[in-house]
Amino acid sequence: MDSGSGVGVLDKAAMVLGALEAGPLTLAQLVTATHLARPTAHRLAVALEHHRLVARDMQGRFVLGPRLTELASAAGEDRLLAAANPVLIALRDHTGESAQLYRRQGDQRICVAAAERAMGLRDSIPVGATLSMLAGSAAQILLAWEEPDRLHRGLHGAQFTATVLSAVRRRGWSQSVGEREAGVASISAPVRGPSGRVIAAVSISGPIERMGRQPGRQHAAAVVTAANRLTEVLKRTEGI
Repeated sequence: MDSGSGVGVLDKAAMVLGALEAGPLTLAQLVTATHLARPTAHRLAVALEHHRLVARDMQGRFVLGPRLTELASAAGEDRLLAAANPVLIALRDHTGESAQLYRRQGDQRICVAAAERAMGLRDSIPVGATLSMLAGSAAQILLAWEEPDRLHRGLHGAQFTATVLSAVRRRGWSQSVGEREAGVASISAPVRGPSGRVIAAVSISGPIERMGRQPGRQHAAAVVTAANRLTEVLKRTEGI
C-alpha cells in the first residue's frame, strides 16, 4: 500500500478521489472504501465538491467532478493538436470540404484547428473562432454524451432536440443543414480521450448546394474515420 506523501490532508483527498473512480458512492460507502472517519470523509468530499473535483449525482451520491475532466482535457490538448493538422488536411482533401476540430469551453465551442478548402465556395472558420453550443453538428457531438442533467441544461434554447442527440449517439456522428448558418451544412464525429469521454469534435462544413440536404450519406464515414484516427493517437500516447 502507498505509504503516503507526508501531507496527510492531500493523501486523504486522493483516497476519496481514488474511491470515486469506481463509481458513485454514498457517504457511508465512501467511509467504507477509504476507512476514513465519517466526519473526515464528509468534510473532504464537500471541500472537493467546492472545487468541482467532486460532484453529486441525481441520487445525492458523490461522483468525480467536472474539474477533473477539464484538467485531463488540458493535459491531452497538446497531443491532440499536434496530431490534428495532418488528419484534418487528409479529411479536407478526401471530401473537398473545409475541416475543423472543436473543443467545448463552457457554453461555447472553439475551433482549435482547421484545414480550409483552397478555392471556391467554402465555409471559412478560423482557428480561435468561438461558436455557439446551441446549433451545428459539432455542438450536437460535444453535448450528446454529456451526463443527463448537463445534457438537458444544454438543450435549453438549442436548435436541436434530445431525440436528435439520441440518434447521434446511436449512429456515432451528427449532421446539420442550415442550423448554425443559413446555406451551410456540416457533419461531425466525436474524438474520445483515453478514458472514453468525448473531448472534441471533428467536422467538415460547406454550402448546402454542394453537400446536400443529407450530407452524412456522402461524407459521414470519412469524418468518423478522421475522428477515430485522433482517438487512436490519444490512446497510443497515453502515459508517454
